[in-house]
Amino acid sequence: MNHEDQHSELSTSKLLFSIILNIIITVSQFVGGIISGSLSLMSDAAHNLTDVISLIISYIAAKLKLRKQTELQTFGYKRAEIIAAFINAFTLIILSVYLAIESFHRFNNIKPIESNLVIWLALLALVANSLSVILLSKDAKKNINMRSAYLHLLTDALVSLAVLIGGLLMKYYQVYWIDPTLTLIISLYLMYLSWDILLESTKMLMLFAPKGIHIQDIENCITTFKHIKNLHHVHLWQLNDYDIYLEAHIQFKKDITLSEWDSICSEIEKQLWTDFKINHSMLQPEFLREDEKSFIIQD
Repeated sequence: MNHEDQHSELSTSKLLFSIILNIIITVSQFVGGIISGSLSLMSDAAHNLTDVISLIISYIAAKLKLRKQTELQTFGYKRAEIIAAFINAFTLIILSVYLAIESFHRFNNIKPIESNLVIWLALLALVANSLSVILLSKDAKKNINMRSAYLHLLTDALVSLAVLIGGLLMKYYQVYWIDPTLTLIISLYLMYLSWDILLESTKMLMLFAPKGIHIQDIENCITTFKHIKNLHHVHLWQLNDYDIYLEAHIQFKKDITLSEWDSICSEIEKQLWTDFKINHSMLQPEFLREDEKSFIIQD
């Protein structure tokens, strides 16, 4: 097992632990919400339930990613995590909209509730979700799937914090409007964070060029090599968080041998990795071929 696979196995173990924690929290909050009559606690439980589902999706995607390529799945399941990130970001935006609408409804229907149970269960949820957030924080910086799972858990932690603060203020100061106010603020903040992941995962699924890599810069790099005239018919895309692919035709100024091409191609691949982190290159050499020499050819 390579380093990337070992890292993925560790990440999935962290996800599994977070799933178990969230199931315990969800069941506790549903029961507590029924007993206390707290709408905010029931809403938090429903929110946690959707996050359990999202975490399970992320877990399955992370496990699928470890499957090897076959003759039918030549890329393996490497894009499973991108699909999971897209689904999770989309559901998080929907959930944020729901929380925002729910907060407006609560402003018009504020009433006293049994706050002691709300406080203790919100505290339990906050501690458990904060632990999960800490566990996934490092992986979230490197992997879009883990980042979407991390955001769901961060949502849980923030909503639980809002419920806890609301419970304390209701218990000691009878400030019942604070809960919907905090919920609205959190929903807008999470909508903002989720939008970035939704856009990023959509671009990957649509095979857009990776952010920060420009085809002109790639051509400038490649044409520094001996006998190379230009680069054209280019396709550049990001398969997942780790793999960037380049497909291109390279026109030569002279008719070189196959052994010369092998040597030049090897040097180009090394330079592409050094300068652009492109780790999969499919380069086609040409000499006096009559074809269009533009970067992008309209198929």
